[in-house]
Amino acid sequence: MRKKMLIAAATALLILAVAGFLFWQSMFAPLYTPGMVRAGKNLRAPLDPPKQPSDGSYWQVESDIRLFFTTQGEGRPILVVHGGPGYPVHGPLAGLDSLTSTYKLFFYAQRGCGKSTRPFDHFSSKNFYSNMKDLERTLGIGAQVADIERIRRILGQEKLILMGHSFGGFLATMYAAEFREHVEALVLVAPAGVLVLPDEGGRFFEEIRKRLPSDRHAEYDQFIKDYLDFGSIFSKSEAELAAMNRRVGEYFLLASGRAGEVAGPKVPDDNGGWMVQALYFSMGKQHDYRPALKAIPARALIILGEDDVAPTRGGSMYADCLPNAKLHIMKNGRTRGGHFSFSEQPAEFARIVADFLK
Repeated sequence: MRKKMLIAAATALLILAVAGFLFWQSMFAPLYTPGMVRAGKNLRAPLDPPKQPSDGSYWQVESDIRLFFTTQGEGRPILVVHGGPGYPVHGPLAGLDSLTSTYKLFFYAQRGCGKSTRPFDHFSSKNFYSNMKDLERTLGIGAQVADIERIRRILGQEKLILMGHSFGGFLATMYAAEFREHVEALVLVAPAGVLVLPDEGGRFFEEIRKRLPSDRHAEYDQFIKDYLDFGSIFSKSEAELAAMNRRVGEYFLLASGRAGEVAGPKVPDDNGGWMVQALYFSMGKQHDYRPALKAIPARALIILGEDDVAPTRGGSMYADCLPNAKLHIMKNGRTRGGHFSFSEQPAEFARIVADFLK
């Protein structure tokens, strides 16, 4: 009897040890690595999209996932991948108006935000690891990259022109790393500096704090502590997480000196909740995606703002890694601007992009 109890105790300890290792590993190791989507790993559905709905405002990318989209202009398609993460584009962008006689721009809301499908509200399970895997597989980097490939097939294009802003620039680049034969050109506007984590240079949240008024520091510090507390993440709801992500956006605009200027007194309220956390889990705390960029043959234009809150070092890393990249620094913009060059300096932005696409 005693022997059986010892065996049972040892087995329980082993299970706890394995669970603990998996939890520790998941918090540090990336759940996404370039090449996974192409190999069909960790996908919920095939890359061939299902039958498309008659409603011309949505793409059906999986049987239970629809992406809302709008268009601007006529001509060769350009797929615009929005940033945030989780902030869809609202309305035409001033800096792209001059392109609309030659190109048709497609703006879509990534899964998990805007009017696109939000697969999760609450998680009823208490199993952190299982929840995390389900969340990441459904809304993480791999799922977002797979959607770009499905959109390409829906549009019937052999090659895409991709324009990505902020975190959307990172997603567009990951797509190009996986499906390089299907990318004609990349336009990366202030691409997110997340190619390497942890970043040895300027850190995003720390840079925001530096630019906030000193009387907001204590409030901001407490918020970031709560925001990055992943231990209790699965007790929250989509609405709660979307509200927290929105506060990050509000702090960002305040640090940019543009609160109330780009998006009214606060950021739009249709941003994503769970999708942002899924992307964090995809990246883990340690990764280096730079080697995957070196095999991308497509021409690339990287546009950075001279005084962007997001450190330009992270954006310039794309130019260092992409073999056929051109880097352009937007100067003399608005004070404490630079992240939204398409609206800060629309004429200059339009000229640079048009010249590149020619």
